[in-house]
Amino acid sequence: MKIAIPAEEKSMGSNINESFGRAPYILLYNTITKESEFLDNSAVVAQGGAGVRVAQVVADNGIKALITLRCGENAEKALRSAEVLIYKGINGTVKQNTEKFIAEELHLLDEFHEGFHGQ
Repeated sequence: MKIAIPAEEKSMGSNINESFGRAPYILLYNTITKESEFLDNSAVVAQGGAGVRVAQVVADNGIKALITLRCGENAEKALRSAEVLIYKGINGTVKQNTEKFIAEELHLLDEFHEGFHGQ
């Protein structure tokens, strides 16, 4: 299964980023092959809609699960329409989060914050 995690650095030892849409990097990880790839998040500098843009990138890469600490309502809608499950990550590294996911120790995220409505 392919999963995604917002990361602060391009490393499995990187901390998970607290914001899905504003993370500098997105880890794409295949739980079967153990292959990982880090994407630069070009939406990080967007004034609004960053989460939705990153959600589209996640969907376009065939991701089936997102692990994040928090996610906005607009990104959640985009992810759900692409049939991507959203899991609540733990404070720690992206490696720790992948291990928790594989061990089925993470739960679905059930709280989503309002999106940014700036002009």
